[in-house]
Amino acid sequence: TTPVRTAALAAATAACTALAVLPLTASAAPAASLSCGVTYTASDWGSGFTADITITDTGTTPINGWTLGYTHTGNQTLQNGWNGTWTQTGRNVTVTNPAYAPTIDPGTAYTTSATFSYTGTNTAPSTYTVNGTTCGPQSGPSPSPTPTSTPTTPPPAGSAPAVHVAGATLAKADGTPITLHGVNRSGAEFMCVQGHGIFDGPADQASVTAMKSWRVNAVRVPLNEDCWLGHSNVDPAYAGTAYIGAVRSYVDLLHRNGLVAVLDLHWTDGAYTGPSAGCSDAAATCQKPMPDAAGALPFWTSVAQTFKGDDATVFDLFNEPYPSRATGGTDSGWACWRDGGTCPGIGFRVAGMQAMVDAVRSTGADNVLLLGGLEYANDLSRWAAYRPTDPLHNLAASWHSYNFNACGTGSCWDAQIGPLAAQVPVVTGELGENDCAHGYLDALLPWLDRHGVSYLAWAWNTWDCGSGPALISSYDGTPTGFGAGYRAHLAGL
Repeated sequence: TTPVRTAALAAATAACTALAVLPLTASAAPAASLSCGVTYTASDWGSGFTADITITDTGTTPINGWTLGYTHTGNQTLQNGWNGTWTQTGRNVTVTNPAYAPTIDPGTAYTTSATFSYTGTNTAPSTYTVNGTTCGPQSGPSPSPTPTSTPTTPPPAGSAPAVHVAGATLAKADGTPITLHGVNRSGAEFMCVQGHGIFDGPADQASVTAMKSWRVNAVRVPLNEDCWLGHSNVDPAYAGTAYIGAVRSYVDLLHRNGLVAVLDLHWTDGAYTGPSAGCSDAAATCQKPMPDAAGALPFWTSVAQTFKGDDATVFDLFNEPYPSRATGGTDSGWACWRDGGTCPGIGFRVAGMQAMVDAVRSTGADNVLLLGGLEYANDLSRWAAYRPTDPLHNLAASWHSYNFNACGTGSCWDAQIGPLAAQVPVVTGELGENDCAHGYLDALLPWLDRHGVSYLAWAWNTWDCGSGPALISSYDGTPTGFGAGYRAHLAGL
């Protein structure tokens, strides 16, 4: 479920003035008492690279407010930075702490990252300062250029739990079962491709704090294939490294707040004008019946490489499949769902669930994978029979449940969802109702709780809840009538 934004949004432009000398904040640790180490690594693809810089407090007092500085020796040019405010003047690069991570405690570390372009030789910097103090030389060499690789980073040092499949449940690293209760944060699937930005509304600490006040432990973030891959139909300011960096920064922010992130491939390429078509555009501007192999497989390879090692991030392989409407039958629909390739009624080569599972696993990523069923992920009747092969056995079913869906009654839930939830974890990736009330939730949520099914409500956005499920009327967490029911339920758990 995604609204199509048609009204032009005003673009806010921030002007940054480079200063020759950057003053320390009033709370910054005095240089004399500061002891630090810096580790620099770069993932280089020949014409650009991602730099990951980890600052370690090697002293005995916290670094409260930090400014990192270093100098390049070549023509490396800053493109985009995250987990810090990055600026460049000539060859001099400066990074200041983000508002949500001002402190590095003794014995702990913080990683900030950025992408750069360059020509010629890319030599790692040799000297780093934090708040004017030269840090211990802990930098490592850049690896050889690998043009087909995607930069990777270790998981952020946050409190979000790593999750895996343990039988019919999700579990933390220590084996403790975990049930996800969260929200969807819509925007990154449509804002970029419509030329408005990356997120719809704030993606800052204040907005995450408001989410946490509802007692959620997970946030689902819908993504756009064209924006991630940097296709030419998207404004470069919102595509490629800029988009990836923004998503990575947001995921890191969620993790630092103890929240599991669910990344969902929402809008994909492929011209489709058959039954239930959302648009005739070949670009990723609406929901397609299945994702295209030409884009979805590189997308998941890149996403998996980016978040490999971060098991607090779950991958939802495709938002709402509906191949049976294109192929004309349930059997052919499920076959297309799993096997992809040439599917009747779909004019592009389809990335089936098995191919997407394989693409993720080929990178070495072991993240939990969610697979939504047919009929916009509302039909899980043959999910177990068509489940793809995963060497890690780390697959879960994704179910979407709205008051207007076919499987919207207790009898259907008992017949279809309950038996599957006894075999594999089921995550209700979206749920809601389009009447700005919560009567449907009042029946559904207790049922999900009794069966140990995870759920994430659609959506933490402020559009009209009478035209689509919106949990809030303000990003400070003020609920709509629909959201009030969901918030009350979470408060009672």
